[in-house]
Amino acid sequence: MKHLILLFSGLLIGGLAMAQDGPIASSGGVKVVKDSRLDLLIRKQIYINTLAIRNQPGFRVQVISTNKRNEANDVKARTMQLYPDYRTYLDYQAPYFKVRVGDFKTREEATELREKMSTSFPGGVFVVPAIINLSPEKEAGNEESY
Repeated sequence: MKHLILLFSGLLIGGLAMAQDGPIASSGGVKVVKDSRLDLLIRKQIYINTLAIRNQPGFRVQVISTNKRNEANDVKARTMQLYPDYRTYLDYQAPYFKVRVGDFKTREEATELREKMSTSFPGGVFVVPAIINLSPEKEAGNEESY
């Protein structure tokens, strides 16, 4: 009886193994259908990753810290006119509005701008640590210098 059960289970397992070698497996063809939206998601993820690389710790030059929004906006406009080569930011950290200028990787770079700006803004100009936005041009320039 045991031999008959073993023989039957062996034939059953063999039959199942043969069923796996059907017409698709023997022809070697597998058709993969890719959704076109996957390419869009991949491009978006690449863009997000490049943004994350661009936001790095660095330094900015702080021109003013005030609790008056209008005063901060006036100083920002004046800064943009006097120093158009640098990006100007208006940050709000309750209860203060802070006008900050530039995106510098090192304190030394920011100090050079601070020295230029101190004559235009006698109230006090300071170099402060910040999360900066690196432009692709700056990234490429820094990679070449290494």
